[in-house]
Amino acid sequence: MRSIKIENTSKLQGSVNVPGSKNSSLALLAAACLSDEPVTLCNIPNISDIRMIYQIFNDIGCKISRDSSGEIHIDPRTIVNTSLDSKKTSSFRTAYYFVGALLSKFGKVSVGYPGGDNFVSRPIDQHIKALQMMGATFTFHEDYYVVEATELKGATIYFDTITSGATINAMLAAVRAKGETILLNAARDPEVTDTAIFLNKMGAKISGAGTDTIRISGVTHLNGCTHTAIPDRLIAGAFLIAAGVTGGTVTVNNIMPEHVMSCITKLREMGLNISADDHSVTSHYNGNIKAARVRTAMYPGFPTDLQQPLTVLLTQAHGKSIISEKIYPNRFNHVQELVKMGADIKVRSGVAFIKGKTPLKDAIVHASDIRAGISLILAGLAADGCTIITGLEHIERGYENVVEAFQLLGANLSLHDLHEEMILESVK
Repeated sequence: MRSIKIENTSKLQGSVNVPGSKNSSLALLAAACLSDEPVTLCNIPNISDIRMIYQIFNDIGCKISRDSSGEIHIDPRTIVNTSLDSKKTSSFRTAYYFVGALLSKFGKVSVGYPGGDNFVSRPIDQHIKALQMMGATFTFHEDYYVVEATELKGATIYFDTITSGATINAMLAAVRAKGETILLNAARDPEVTDTAIFLNKMGAKISGAGTDTIRISGVTHLNGCTHTAIPDRLIAGAFLIAAGVTGGTVTVNNIMPEHVMSCITKLREMGLNISADDHSVTSHYNGNIKAARVRTAMYPGFPTDLQQPLTVLLTQAHGKSIISEKIYPNRFNHVQELVKMGADIKVRSGVAFIKGKTPLKDAIVHASDIRAGISLILAGLAADGCTIITGLEHIERGYENVVEAFQLLGANLSLHDLHEEMILESVK
């Protein structure tokens, strides 16, 4: 079993380049299927979720390749099959984008239920509602579902809850639907805007992306283009938090500071010195971290994906902190692992109560999802002794070369085999 071994590291120092956004890339790759010509995507991270999409593309006949410069070339004209492998599509959450991207062109799509993170099930009711209003029908089976539509028609759709996944999926379906579609209470995430920009480059007619009202006028043809994915704001935020955890100074490059403004504001409130220019942000520890109250929210609020790494920083703050998880109230699997390491955290009804200035100690802990894995890496950097993290496959779903990135900042961590580590420990 592969694992990460981490030893206490004080003062991470240096800079790190932020890769392309995982969440944006997953939508962009699916959106490429809408085109009637080849497209090129740049800044797509080489992570396990993306590699799974390569396999899905090969299964359905879509040509995809990554050249030596990292650019991905996609030719959707060769798609011959829209019955997607249920096991592969259930290995990550956003395979549902293929429904919105393929339905208008092929009339029928089958896909496995959303999978990936195991911290909580993620409902697709708003996806179903939106597509049904546009004329789609759903048939549900044990391991997969089938969506059919002889013709998609524009509709006015109000989302009962703000959801970036359903907003993107409805937008994909509406691009080639007949007439106008209006999405109300739409998500405002940068990944939604990035997808809309890509679609517009192909000839789509989308306006309002980045606001809560998006209008899409259906078109009959989409051309090829080249598009660069936005930087990953969630990876950027985790590295900014890491500076506070280790008492160091970290600069994240190739980032859009406005995308991490809620994180920047919260870290400043807690006592970190944050400076930013057009494409980079620097986080500097100045000797004191204050307790805080945090409430996760949809963009532009504080991201649920940064709740877990921020929890580690709050264990080292002066005073008692509270995190209210309003997006996924059950997203606290990392807490029991942090408690193993000495953290004093209590969770009740989607709220974590964190006692600060608690020393962390080494332990063998398990990453149950992507962001939990990063939080445990940060905890390992602050803990006395040697921490071992299993569940590496979850971390690799969202982070490319995570070990190398932390090593460049001076972190003392490395990849190991867990059995090897346990044997060495027993010999001591």
